[in-house]
Amino acid sequence: MLASGRCIYGIVRCRRIQKAVSMEEDHEKLKKTSVYLEEEVLEALEEAALELRKETGMKWSKGAVIRLALSDFFTRRGKML
Repeated sequence: MLASGRCIYGIVRCRRIQKAVSMEEDHEKLKKTSVYLEEEVLEALEEAALELRKETGMKWSKGAVIRLALSDFFTRRGKML
């Protein structure tokens, strides 16, 4: 969501971003876990976080980018989380 209140990529994409951001801000709902990723994946996550920061004006962590990607993955499979 832009500072003006408009969505960047349309309603569905914007809701996913809002959900990922609200989860980042609402720490009691998150469970700590560990994943093993290749170095190139970590670099891609950092790049995506920077791009999202430029687009939204909000700070993005690698964890938030992963949650956004997982939300998209499950939504495409017909499962809303």
